[in-house]
Amino acid sequence: MDSQGNRDEPRRKARGRPRGWEDKTAQNTIKSLDRAMAVFEYLSEAQGKPLTLLADEMGQSPATVYRILVTLEGRGLVEFDPEEQVWHIGPRTFVIGARFLRRTSLVDRARPIMRKLMEATGETANLGIEKEGAVLFLSQVETHANIRAFFPPGTLSAMHASGIGKALLAQMDDDRLDRHLATSELTAFTDCTLADPEALKADLRTIRAQGYSVDNEEKNTGMRCIAAPVFDMNQEAVAGISVSGPTSRVSVAQIEQLSRPVMEAARDLTFAIGGAVAEPPT
Repeated sequence: MDSQGNRDEPRRKARGRPRGWEDKTAQNTIKSLDRAMAVFEYLSEAQGKPLTLLADEMGQSPATVYRILVTLEGRGLVEFDPEEQVWHIGPRTFVIGARFLRRTSLVDRARPIMRKLMEATGETANLGIEKEGAVLFLSQVETHANIRAFFPPGTLSAMHASGIGKALLAQMDDDRLDRHLATSELTAFTDCTLADPEALKADLRTIRAQGYSVDNEEKNTGMRCIAAPVFDMNQEAVAGISVSGPTSRVSVAQIEQLSRPVMEAARDLTFAIGGAVAEPPT
């Protein structure tokens, strides 16, 4: 009876990937396409290159690179400037990139990165954005430890007393920051809260220079948070990612060590949403 059922069961078909799709060896790659994509990616990082210089820098023959460029030009992915005699990325790349951005969800992209961050640090990972002058928490991956921070999705928190909030404030230009401070009440939640505008600004300058922020028991006594900003394609801070936990585990001595995986997670999420990391201040 089971055999009859197996015969009647329709054969399951692959959906979008053939048998052996996990095999990434040379037999399953198209070398010419791989070479073309290498030229395309290199040109995207170093635009305005003449053919001979591009070929020389990539260690390819000018004839090979030229055929690749002409093929990509036919698709609008690159274009040639006849006056300057240089090649650039073409307008079609923006169209394709825009399609990618439309299907990209910040939360969906963040989940595996947050899970990795939680596992690397042993502390709860959080994702938040700025919403009407406050931090709106979008997602959280909780630690397995008994004592942990808890910010369920939808929770709002004051920016000046939040690791993510301060990471975002530190990326604001002076005018926008002044407008925020003029309309926000700097409530002193604990003795450690930076409720003085000048003290907060000094902290934000340090945050911007070092690339991460610390909520040092500024919202809740006994809890510490380390956060870093996430950037969009215009190098604007659109979110923050953090780890938070009790001061007994997230000690002052551990801040620098924990900041590294936090900043790495922020960079990974930036790239995952098609963003670009902002240049550090000079």
